Amino acid sequence: MKKALMTFILIPVLLFYAYPTEAAEKEGRKWQDETVYYLMVDRFNNGDTDNDYEVDTTNMEAYQGGDFKGIIDKLDYIKDMGFTSIRLTPIFDNAENGYHGYWVKDFYKPDEHFGSMKTFKKLVKEAHKRDMKVMVDFVANNVSTEHAWLNDTEKKGWFNPENGKGQRAWTDGLPDLDQSNPEVRNYLVDAGKWWIEESDIDGYFLDSAQNVPADFWTDFSKEMKKTKSNIYLVEDTGGADTKQKAGIDASIDYKLMDPMRQAFAKPDGNLKAVVTGEDFSKEKAFNAARILDNQDSVRFTKDAVDQNQHPGTRWKLALSYLYTVPGVPVVYYGSEIALNGEKPPENSKLMNFKTDKDLVDYMTKIGELRNQLPSLTRGSMDVLYAKDGMAVYKRTYDNETTVIAINNTAKSQDVTLTSKDLEKDKELRGLLSDDMVKSKDGSYKIVLDREEAQIFVLAPKSGLNIPYLLSMAAVYAAFFVFIFILLKRARKKKQNN
Repeated sequence: MKKALMTFILIPVLLFYAYPTEAAEKEGRKWQDETVYYLMVDRFNNGDTDNDYEVDTTNMEAYQGGDFKGIIDKLDYIKDMGFTSIRLTPIFDNAENGYHGYWVKDFYKPDEHFGSMKTFKKLVKEAHKRDMKVMVDFVANNVSTEHAWLNDTEKKGWFNPENGKGQRAWTDGLPDLDQSNPEVRNYLVDAGKWWIEESDIDGYFLDSAQNVPADFWTDFSKEMKKTKSNIYLVEDTGGADTKQKAGIDASIDYKLMDPMRQAFAKPDGNLKAVVTGEDFSKEKAFNAARILDNQDSVRFTKDAVDQNQHPGTRWKLALSYLYTVPGVPVVYYGSEIALNGEKPPENSKLMNFKTDKDLVDYMTKIGELRNQLPSLTRGSMDVLYAKDGMAVYKRTYDNETTVIAINNTAKSQDVTLTSKDLEKDKELRGLLSDDMVKSKDGSYKIVLDREEAQIFVLAPKSGLNIPYLLSMAAVYAAFFVFIFILLKRARKKKQNN
């Protein structure tokens, strides 16, 4: 009885200090609501040793054994960190040592090192059971040097000239497809539709989109969306932006990648540059896919290590920013364990799941907040303070306001916000740690320790929520009436015995 009573008493206390009861609600699910975990299939997890063809873990240029089964086995691991989508490197059949997936030999077959079509379909199905989307990199610019088309005289007109005269030069020595050729165009469009129809995938990241004519992407986008209306198409362009004309939903924002890395690799990095360096009021900012590193770059962890910094701390601050500004975070696998590495292939080591959970736990927490608070994915953004390594900004959606404070300096910082910044006579409740900032004389004084971030939600002041107190009083009254009746019945039963 005592245990039940204590549990009952604690329930309203916990509810009172949870998220605000007037939290905003999201209607439907948009691209900007996603949080994407990007993994290289061969380097993530080996779940089926039966397909370990040509695997050599001593050679980073060879296959390492990751496969579809390995991803299926870790879907809960990915979802538990708050990710809503997974992005896979190309899964099509590749040339020898094409572990990365970009040397395509056959657009209609999964690579034998990764598993069967049946297993891939199971991967998509299992992801959907967990309300997760599956997106695949689609290579439309080139094929492998071992592709059979190169020796097919009937396919001679499928390629641009190797020397690039009057045409685009081959990229990285790979045979460059001529998408102006109707046969090439139809083949690629049909392949894209086939994978959607066969496996029910949810989107494509379009590799080297800037090297492919925009009118091809217009046709491609139109046909993909006929096949599946809610398909996501994201261009991975390395700088160019063709989606305005081509019907593509979003692009990776590479312009902010280097400023982010420079700002967060060490203390006192310039946060002002990353919170004011882009117009976050435009729709384009909300749809931008944002990255700190990827399969082509040096790992962000190396930036921190080169500055003699603890990578875990650097990652926490960087992720706090990445998850709370307008845009869609695309996090490369291994970031949750601060995986280190130089340029390819050293940046794509086999994943290690037996590591310190501190950073995993932090990513899980901010992922949870991003999924629960619509203001963090759809809210407008206003910078309230930005100086050197300290920044404070707010996100507002309907009746929900969150305030993000990041102290990327080597000493404690305090910032005072006024009624011009936030509605007065409320309080800021810290969600990453136990912190409370009450309005005093219409102002809020935020104090952060060195190298620390906090996400606050603006809420009514504690202790003054009269409707809440009345409802709790009614609940308590009903509970004690219930206890009284139980005790009365127990006494009566004892007397009768």
